[in-house]
Amino acid sequence: SRKVPFSKELYIEREDFMEEPPKKFFRLAPGREVRLRYAYFVTCTDVVKDENGEIAELHCTYDPATKGGDSPDGRKVKSTLHWVSADRAIDAEVRLYDHLFTKENPDDVTEGYDFKANLNPDSLEILQNCKIEPSLENAKALERFQFERLGYFCVDPDTTKGKLIFNRTVTLRDQWAKIQKAKNKS
Repeated sequence: SRKVPFSKELYIEREDFMEEPPKKFFRLAPGREVRLRYAYFVTCTDVVKDENGEIAELHCTYDPATKGGDSPDGRKVKSTLHWVSADRAIDAEVRLYDHLFTKENPDDVTEGYDFKANLNPDSLEILQNCKIEPSLENAKALERFQFERLGYFCVDPDTTKGKLIFNRTVTLRDQWAKIQKAKNKS
């Protein structure tokens, strides 16, 4: 059990919002109501863009009667989002590991090449300045945590005071990502 600070300004995952969502996208969108995990129902009322036309912030209203994530009037939402308090979030480096090789059998190569020809150039993605909740500030090397909807992570031994590093060890199933991936293949 831990305390998760809530504030007027929150961060959510970029993937949890679409300005013009397709039919099967149930996360946050203009005019749409969703649940913030352990908090309130919120509705997006405005989208603010920067000078490049990129989304910079979302303005939302919340329903104070839904504290704890349930609605006393019985209304339902189709999505629950995780979030962190903007003024209490801390930065971390997150390393996302994927398959090391592009083929199941790394030795399956064209003549004249070796297994290195099948190395996956995308086997490691390093994300900087990821916003995480402050309860992780004193995480120790090799401790393990679940990042909701993202997977399981282990604190890297390279972690130092003021520079947290997390390595993804197991991914979680993401239904929307699966739909998007299938769409991109066709």
